[in-house]
Amino acid sequence: MPIPSLQDLTPSLCAVVLASVVGGAAAEGGESKTQFWINPGIYSIHFDRDKNLRDNNIGLGVEARFANDHGAMAGTFINSNRKRSNYAVYLWRPLHWRMADLDVSAGLLAGAFDGYPNYRNGAWFPAAMPFLSVEGTRFGANFSVVPTYANRLDGAFAIQLKFRIW
Repeated sequence: MPIPSLQDLTPSLCAVVLASVVGGAAAEGGESKTQFWINPGIYSIHFDRDKNLRDNNIGLGVEARFANDHGAMAGTFINSNRKRSNYAVYLWRPLHWRMADLDVSAGLLAGAFDGYPNYRNGAWFPAAMPFLSVEGTRFGANFSVVPTYANRLDGAFAIQLKFRIW
């Protein structure tokens, strides 16, 4: 897999920086709760298993959580159509549970994606979807459901493993 160029990552990095500034102001109280996570891409379990879509969408992503309810993600990966995709999303997670030693939160992610040839010829498009996060001290996973848009985007259950770096 070729390493993405800075030009490929620029929109995603700008979104994370902007979200950091905005999200920093949203942190509760005076104490900073910012966390940073990295991920190696997304694993997709497609609803239509007969389409020969790529499940292992390897890439590189970063997630920043500014407060319990607010965060942002950005990154790049090889998508299910074997094309490079980039994304920048805002995370809103208003629902929280503590199970054993795990923090579980749910909500929505909303942002922009590109790289899908049947959807806007690979150009950027807005998207929103449900989101569930399960986090331990250092390791975690994000789960989401990608909706199917006939002849444009193939739906899937998406899993993203992550490692906390700060």
